[in-house]
Amino acid sequence: MDEAALLEITRQSVITLLKIATPIMLVALVVGLIISLFQALTQIQEATLTFVPKILVVFVSLLLFAPFMLHTLVDFAEELMARVTG
Repeated sequence: MDEAALLEITRQSVITLLKIATPIMLVALVVGLIISLFQALTQIQEATLTFVPKILVVFVSLLLFAPFMLHTLVDFAEELMARVTG
């Protein structure tokens, strides 16, 4: 395996990581912005108000996006194995 192939595998790995992480991070960002807006409007500065809803929403989104994430990882692994063996 030459240097170009390794760089291509690295590039594909980073793209796969971004595909998997982006939906969860966007959901957490949106929920965090909504909670921050709520806190700013009501002037409630409770620490658990930021963490608990965000954790719950991230867990639910993990359940919803799990098939997509698994399919993306399987595709990447199959492509990687095909590249290594063939």
